[in-house]
Amino acid sequence: MPTGFALALSGCYVMQAATGQLGVMAGSRPIASVVADPATPEATRRQLELAVRAREFAVRELGLPDGGSYRKYVDIGREYVVWNVVATPEFSLRPLRWCFPFAGCVSYRGYFHEADANAYAWKLVASGDDAVVEGVGAYSTLGHLADPLMSTMIGWRETRLVGTIFHELAHQRLYVAGDSGFNEAFAGVVEDAGVRRWLESRGTAREIAAYESSRRRHAEFLALLRDTATSLERLYSGTLPAADKRVEKNRVFGRLKFTYEGLRQEWGGYRGYDGWFGRPLDNANLASVATYRDCVPGLERELALAGSLPAFYARASALSRMTPEARHAAVCGAPRGHGR
Repeated sequence: MPTGFALALSGCYVMQAATGQLGVMAGSRPIASVVADPATPEATRRQLELAVRAREFAVRELGLPDGGSYRKYVDIGREYVVWNVVATPEFSLRPLRWCFPFAGCVSYRGYFHEADANAYAWKLVASGDDAVVEGVGAYSTLGHLADPLMSTMIGWRETRLVGTIFHELAHQRLYVAGDSGFNEAFAGVVEDAGVRRWLESRGTAREIAAYESSRRRHAEFLALLRDTATSLERLYSGTLPAADKRVEKNRVFGRLKFTYEGLRQEWGGYRGYDGWFGRPLDNANLASVATYRDCVPGLERELALAGSLPAFYARASALSRMTPEARHAAVCGAPRGHGR
């Protein structure tokens, strides 16, 4: 591709991102005024009040930043605020990466219009890559802007809403440009620790048990994906011809769906992951989840060793100053490739 054309495409992408972000910010209103507005539905009012308490808890109990985020509310008017495109080569689980100002290099591209995300994903597929489009209900600008609470979050259950606020504020607490795996794992560990403390201070025994049950299911879901990833990595590193690899790749994903059916029965028929398994699956689906989970066990160990969140933040900050190879060797199991 000619360099000038590549720069034009990059410019178009950045322009749509900037325009979408400006639309979000322009439509936001102070939460207090939305709560006081008689036209605000009661369910929305209750969720906004919950979000205010969660934000206060995050600052007071979790040591997260007390900046401008989550002081305003915006009605997005759609199911998701942004759609992320994640992609991999046909015979690899390493996500492709794109580099941008402030965020550094990340393993996704976000679009404010679903059609744009789908169009870009189709281009990647046409070039031979695997790609998936994921709807996202919330995101962080890392403190560069005052992120509002979004209508896409209002219908969520309490632990998801509260946990998302903790997660996104954690990104403002620590963010390493170019290391999506570490960043997402750090925010995820803070989120989980925060939700547990939130429930211990406010929840009932039943709510705590329900949260623990959901965490166990999610751990089993991730273990299933890790087993599948191991099978695929073994396949891709082998010497089979490409045509035979494609056949076996389809079989591996078929086994994944079959195994999930058995796991769902063990869960008493729980159907919370049916949407994930109900679509065509490829490497990009696995890479999308792996980005958020590869470094979690190591950072959970760091939290246990630290004994407190402030000490954990200090340990994570020290990790952030390491080279990417040393950091991933320390908490992510092994250095990870960057894709292309």
